[in-house]
Amino acid sequence: MARDLDLDLVEIAPTAAPPVCRIMDYGKFKFDEAQKAKESRRKTQNVGVKEMKYRPKIGDGDFNTKTRQVEKFLGEGHKVKVTIMFRGREAAHPELGKKILDRIVERLEEVAKVESAAKLDGRNMIMVLGPDKKTKVKVVEVSPAAPVAPTAPIEESLEEI
Repeated sequence: MARDLDLDLVEIAPTAAPPVCRIMDYGKFKFDEAQKAKESRRKTQNVGVKEMKYRPKIGDGDFNTKTRQVEKFLGEGHKVKVTIMFRGREAAHPELGKKILDRIVERLEEVAKVESAAKLDGRNMIMVLGPDKKTKVKVVEVSPAAPVAPTAPIEESLEEI
């Protein structure tokens, strides 16, 4: 019957009693399966870990810039490792680093969640932030404005000048 239709007889479930077979074009079946696998690989998201380094004596401008960058990374779905680097006598005051990390968490509380709390690792204080699944990316629809007609024709306004 399969030969008459120029198709293949494919055994689907060999362990079943009786074994289950299907008449199909096996080449087309393999091609479709490969396409589905390729599509599912394409749709997977590559979640990487980005790192942002801060210093205990960071200025407000630099803090804001780096924190905006962290927010952008989180918006793209990446995890962010925030590192406070201590140098020299700064290592004697880890509370300054903790204060900066608390400011970061406070500023990003609606887009991030803390995955690992701040911990001192040698001369660095490290904290990992992950994107918060609850918050969706805000999509703002801009309605096209109605075209504004000039009050006077262009030719008339040129004559006045």
